[in-house]
Amino acid sequence: MRTHILLAAALCAAAPLAAQDTSKTTLTLDFGLVNATGNSEFTSMNLGEKATWTKGRWGLSQTGKVLFGETDNVRTTESYDFNVRGDRGLSARVGVFAYVAYQRDPFAGLASRWSGGPGVALGLVRATRDTLNLEGSLTEQSERTTAGIDRTFGATRTAAAYKHTFSSKASFAQTLEWLANLKTSADYRLNSETALVAPLSSKIGLRLSYLIRFDNQPEPTFKKTDRILTTGVQIAL
Repeated sequence: MRTHILLAAALCAAAPLAAQDTSKTTLTLDFGLVNATGNSEFTSMNLGEKATWTKGRWGLSQTGKVLFGETDNVRTTESYDFNVRGDRGLSARVGVFAYVAYQRDPFAGLASRWSGGPGVALGLVRATRDTLNLEGSLTEQSERTTAGIDRTFGATRTAAAYKHTFSSKASFAQTLEWLANLKTSADYRLNSETALVAPLSSKIGLRLSYLIRFDNQPEPTFKKTDRILTTGVQIAL
């Protein structure tokens, strides 16, 4: 299992779809923080970053998300998501990719989850203001629960990503993701994220995100659905 994930990571180092002959690097940072004291003490923090590099038909991207919350010195939420992905464009609308991802969400019963594998990406819509991408991949999942139970299984991942650009800095984005366990058909997960970015300046904007995570077979005593609303500042470097 771990060997396959390492092979996928190697592919990532050698592979987003692009048609330019010159290299391009971008970095975007998201940051939100709320801290209150008085009758109650509350701290909430969300951090996010995305780095991309493209050259011709080759590209590499890395993303990370951290959520943390504390109320009256008691931790109430905590999750971490990291992803490394490499792409190779085969044409203007078709490409292949490989990725490796790590997730930790103890408040959903997940101590760690590693996943990765190859996939195919399709650019269904390529308009001036609208894009729609569809992708599918075969993955291998290796996870440990907070109860110390280890699981390894094959899975499929199907995802769609839509983006509408209002202006050069303002946008709306919607992503949907379905992950299915190839061993147990009832064990599937659905993820949805809706995001809106409004510019404050050429480099800084406000970002609103609503994330829904659904697990059809959660760990015992845990709920099936998590909903996370985050607001913060986005900085494009």
